[in-house]
Amino acid sequence: MSETSPRLSFREKAGYACGDGAANLVFQTMLFYQLTFYTDAFGITATAAGTLFLVVRCWDAAFDPIMGIIADRTVSRWGKFRPWILGTALPFGLLFWLAFHTPHVGGSAKLVYAYATYIALMMVYSANNTPYSALNAVMTGDDLDRTSLASFRFVAAMTAALVVQSFTLPVVYGAATLSAGWSKAIGIYAVVAVVLLVITFLSARERILPARESTFGEDIRDLSRNGPWYLMFAITLFIFITLAMRGGAQNYYFTYYADRASVCAFVRHWGFPLTTDPLHGFGGWLLNLLDLRLNPNGSNGAAILQWLFNILGNVVTLIGVLCSRPLSAWLGKKTVFLTGLAATAAAGALFALPGQRSIGEMFFLSLLWPACYGPTIPLLWVMIADVVDFSEWKTGRRATGLTYAAIVFALKAGLGVGGWLGALVLDQYHYVANAVQLPEAVQGIRLAASIFPAVPFAVAVIAVIFYPLGKTATAKISAELQARRQAAAAA
Repeated sequence: MSETSPRLSFREKAGYACGDGAANLVFQTMLFYQLTFYTDAFGITATAAGTLFLVVRCWDAAFDPIMGIIADRTVSRWGKFRPWILGTALPFGLLFWLAFHTPHVGGSAKLVYAYATYIALMMVYSANNTPYSALNAVMTGDDLDRTSLASFRFVAAMTAALVVQSFTLPVVYGAATLSAGWSKAIGIYAVVAVVLLVITFLSARERILPARESTFGEDIRDLSRNGPWYLMFAITLFIFITLAMRGGAQNYYFTYYADRASVCAFVRHWGFPLTTDPLHGFGGWLLNLLDLRLNPNGSNGAAILQWLFNILGNVVTLIGVLCSRPLSAWLGKKTVFLTGLAATAAAGALFALPGQRSIGEMFFLSLLWPACYGPTIPLLWVMIADVVDFSEWKTGRRATGLTYAAIVFALKAGLGVGGWLGALVLDQYHYVANAVQLPEAVQGIRLAASIFPAVPFAVAVIAVIFYPLGKTATAKISAELQARRQAAAAA
């Protein structure tokens, strides 16, 4: 191995992974709970929340390329990307808490507060996560080590997702009010996120430097001529449209679609009795630890069902992430990515089939979806590193930050469009917050959690089919770049 492609230590991989653990405490909370928070606790309509998502996330997406350009041109003794991780850590945590805090104001002032805190949070998210994502491509040039590094990263990300999806609702519902519960839960996550980001800064090292500094015009020209980048942009956009739509609809699906009596029966069967009596089993131990008592006649029954599904679903996702590297070494990244996305789209669409009392079928599909999706999660970011290498191989120039930032642009735009579409569906089907829903609204919730988000995933699958950087191509590019770097080091 050359100096540009060392075998990364477990310590460095784990330290790097902490950064995505921090980011996903924020990201997973926004993905699964922000719409619910805005409509049911903060007190704005689904339409207002959907417009907020679209406007702010699209603005934030436009900011990402600017951040990538700035990061590529950062010069410090710590490198190009690491200083941003440290410098944004504290503002990131503070703004995360403020975005889920309900101020004692009303009317238009509350909406102004929501826009201001959300815009600020997403801009700091970009200033932190764009350089963090680019680190993957400059810590090592070895293809399998990059996949291993991404797997570490997403084990941390899925662990954060497990924490967020398992503990947020119990903490929220365990507080005196929903607003107080959200402030408490997010406050805890924010402190942990700041600590994790500092660990990442101290652990990671940047090793691959551009052969020469390129101009802004050269970076834009190289990106505009990079065919694989266009495909990865489309793939990322449609994947995150799906994730935002599906994630936002899950809370409503379990609260308003799943039959409450069947939910109670299923939850009791698994050791989560919905009574004020002493609780038993693992579920009872955990709920007692959280000092939470569930009301079988309220929404908490559905919340605890979703909580149970989230715990097990994230365990399955973690297993899938761990399988990503060996599967990629055997079949190639593109094959694993294509197969996983196609199966995930099918599993998502199948979520339209269970009846309101078919809790067991919902349970099965809640595990099938992450089993299919898990192995694809690290590969998206490794394939973006391949796109960076492809550009360097073709032009001799390397714009790591800009390339990743442009993909994060697609990610943010996908979240904005997906969140807007999800809220639009609820509004069009006449959803009313904290009320008994009309059959029309229940049908809209069902479709928003199944068929509608499966469509963008299917479009992403078509884009992957045309992606040209398969196993043979990436091996050739990696070998040639490695030879160039060795020659440059010798010279």
